[in-house]
Amino acid sequence: MAEISELPFQTLIDALLDEETPINPRYLYRLSDLEGDELTQFIRTWPQLPLWRRQALMEDLRELGAADDLLSFENFGRHLISDEDPQVRLLAVQILWEFEERDLVPIYLHLLNSDPIPEVRAASASGLGQFVYLGELDRLPNETVQDIENQLLEAVNLDPDVLVQGRALESVGFSSRAEIPHLVEEAFASEDPKMKISALIAMGRSMDSRWESLVLKTLNDTLPGMRAEAARAAGEIEINDAVPTLIELTSDSEEYVRNAAIWSLSQIGGERARDSLQRLFQEADDDQEADFIESAIDNIAFTDGMQPFSLFDVPEEDSEDELLEMLIYQESSSEVDGNGSDRSRLSDQGLEQQDDIEDTD
Repeated sequence: MAEISELPFQTLIDALLDEETPINPRYLYRLSDLEGDELTQFIRTWPQLPLWRRQALMEDLRELGAADDLLSFENFGRHLISDEDPQVRLLAVQILWEFEERDLVPIYLHLLNSDPIPEVRAASASGLGQFVYLGELDRLPNETVQDIENQLLEAVNLDPDVLVQGRALESVGFSSRAEIPHLVEEAFASEDPKMKISALIAMGRSMDSRWESLVLKTLNDTLPGMRAEAARAAGEIEINDAVPTLIELTSDSEEYVRNAAIWSLSQIGGERARDSLQRLFQEADDDQEADFIESAIDNIAFTDGMQPFSLFDVPEEDSEDELLEMLIYQESSSEVDGNGSDRSRLSDQGLEQQDDIEDTD
């Protein structure tokens, strides 16, 4: 979008201040990697925008940044994470989920311990999960990881809001600390479905075979959110005995349950899982469904140690135009990147999607 990169910045500012005219979605690309005088000008302009436009703009930037790794709205997240509006703060935290810079850790910890809004504290707890995971990979100093884990554990035990407790448990689920399994067991035994779902997420993130029997029993739970997270956990733990039930779940009435089952089959691998995915591909009703199943087939080739392949060649679409259609589209659990990166593994866990699943329940 060369024409957007050449757009005078004042034109963008004027468009934002014009409350009577919708923002041209293409203008949002101009906000990527904003710095220096332009960033300063934007921050000065921010308080002049009506609240509804500030919130809508943050939502669009979150979706656009999540959909395209080449775009970065990190500076917005950092500047607006202390905004007076809780919705803006929440969206700022979610924008920053895409980044692994260590100096985000104290920011998340501060919000986790002091923000008055449970949703913001919960989002901060979720953001800390990738740093616990990086600690397990020995990519962070031990003292940093221990501090993160200690404060997440404190949130699990002491935060007054169950949403925050659950998100903290999910994040600390990456940890191999000895006290974690007991907390997961307690959460799974809870009467609160949200805590049960968080326990299942933590089970999957642990990749610990000790949870196999509980996960297998939950695959047929009456709540779709439970089925979805049990399916994801089965894939993360690579439970071979789950394959028959996962194949059944690919026909579930809920799309996000079907997608969780499909991706988990690609993680577990094997001939039966591969044959099932190929059959599903042939029966796919639309391009989006077919693309997702094809990515799962490519991933199962990686899982089984085979050369990844494509069942058919699709002409590449204009990625920028496609992203414009996704600005208001909340990424669902079906949008999984099968490249095996640390970030894709975190994405697979549904950090952003869990609220939607719980609302469905």
